[in-house]
Amino acid sequence: MKKLLFPLFFLAIGLIQLNAQNEVYEAENEGWMVLLEEAYNESKKTGKPIMANFTGSDWCGWCVRLTKSVFSKDEFKTWADDKVVLLELDFPRRKSLPEKLKVQNQSLQQAFQVRGFPSVWVFDMDRDAEGKYNVSAHGKTGYAPTVGEFTGAIEQMLAQRAEKK
Repeated sequence: MKKLLFPLFFLAIGLIQLNAQNEVYEAENEGWMVLLEEAYNESKKTGKPIMANFTGSDWCGWCVRLTKSVFSKDEFKTWADDKVVLLELDFPRRKSLPEKLKVQNQSLQQAFQVRGFPSVWVFDMDRDAEGKYNVSAHGKTGYAPTVGEFTGAIEQMLAQRAEKK
């Protein structure tokens, strides 16, 4: 996959404000982060890429199926702990997100040009001295019916990432 760079400087101020607020919102899937800044910090600390799941957790049938058939399985959780930093970017209809989280998720949806759900992107991020983010995307996928099929698609992206380094 060709290298894509997305300047995400428009998120920097919003993320700082979101982190400063005491609004507590947890991901639908256990072990997933909801704040890009937290995922970025974990990615930098561990050297793992971020795997972002753009989901409609309370209305998207394929998203619910992906959670049930892949994300909720111990096999996936073990694989993910070793390979990626998990970031959930939710677009619910029946529950509300904190406003700053909505802004973050919508900004990332625009940056990655997400038009359908679920969309799962794997990427690395860097931040320059001005606080602007640059994203190096490794690929995207969607629904897969089994852990093996899903992780196989992600493994291909990780292999391409390793070749670039």
